[in-house]
Amino acid sequence: MTGQSIITLLQSLEAALPAWLLLAGACIGHGFLMTTGLNVLYAWPLSHNVLRLTRKIDILVIFLGPVLFFYALDFFDTRTLQWRPDSLRGYLAPYVILCWIAGFVLAPLAQVLYWLRRQAPQVAGSARRTVDVARELGFKPVGRGKRHALASLPGNQVFEVDFHELTLVLPQLPAGWNGLSILHLTDLHLCGTPDRAFYQTIFERCMREGVPDLLALTGDVVDSSWHHRWIVPLLGRLRWNIAGFAILGNHDAWRDAKAIRRRLARTGLDVLGNSSRRIDVRGHPMLVVGHEGPWFTPNPNLEDSPADAFRLCLSHTPDNIAWARRNKVDLMLSGHVHGGQIRLPLIGSIFVPSRYSRRYDFGTFFEAPTVMHVSRGLAGQHPLRYGCRPEVTRIMLRTHSDKSLIGL
Repeated sequence: MTGQSIITLLQSLEAALPAWLLLAGACIGHGFLMTTGLNVLYAWPLSHNVLRLTRKIDILVIFLGPVLFFYALDFFDTRTLQWRPDSLRGYLAPYVILCWIAGFVLAPLAQVLYWLRRQAPQVAGSARRTVDVARELGFKPVGRGKRHALASLPGNQVFEVDFHELTLVLPQLPAGWNGLSILHLTDLHLCGTPDRAFYQTIFERCMREGVPDLLALTGDVVDSSWHHRWIVPLLGRLRWNIAGFAILGNHDAWRDAKAIRRRLARTGLDVLGNSSRRIDVRGHPMLVVGHEGPWFTPNPNLEDSPADAFRLCLSHTPDNIAWARRNKVDLMLSGHVHGGQIRLPLIGSIFVPSRYSRRYDFGTFFEAPTVMHVSRGLAGQHPLRYGCRPEVTRIMLRTHSDKSLIGL
């Protein structure tokens, strides 16, 4: 199809649509394309300053779109597009039609696919208890972070934490691992807001509810150049029966990563980086893998790793799911995307920094042979949570032979 025939097709589509419908679809499609593009861009290991600038430009372009579409359609006069390529309106005309297609075809299709996502069939139980940390403390632990004012906005759920009990039935588990527990923490974003009292309350409750067999911390521990000093007094409260592991995330990469690793190691956590450890768990081998890519390289190499061991991977971003599948990972734990932090009724998340955009914003997924749990995390650079509470996950592993699961 030639360029001229494409233009002719677009002109025919314009002629069949009323101006108001064309304008509405173009605005929706423009926002959809710009937001999806920003989601994918944020998956790349770019500098913090570049990403912040890009986000500001993207937001500006999103709001500028309707103005340009009004102009391109000459909405208060002819209400038609101009197709002569000798003016700005002529150059905007194809984009208006393409945005309309995105708004009334691609965006609805993407939304339907989002609604049709299936929870991993290995999930045998999922229960959440919400704890209002501010109510328990008797005050809002806003702290003194750079963006502390956001935490006090009306309706903000930043201090309402979901304690998630997740039961997974994995047929490859050794019988002796039935009931093995993993406490999954991610995205602490220590930066002054929330205050230390917020994390202290959460970690103390985690320990009161039972010391886990394994502890997994999947990155974005620190979000300022000073608050790595909170790591030891806070994470030093945590305990585990067998082993505790940690990796770093992109926000750690933008800070003093060496200092963060040192302080994590002082708490007793095994800081994996992009490497693996073979440990004995109740008499059976487990390979625990850290994956900090794409911000830290090279990726872990499992070529010489034992094939008989159960493979547990700590990956900051769910984007490493393709790598996990290639390397036959059994269970992968991730964070990074925060569930979107702001979730709209029916629509769900909007901004999700992932090459898959909203596909893995939070939840438990099965991409054979890998089960992946993506946590919403505890905090964020911006202390905003609407329809998307912070989350702590305690995972209970079960075998098919567990009689307590009969009837589930």
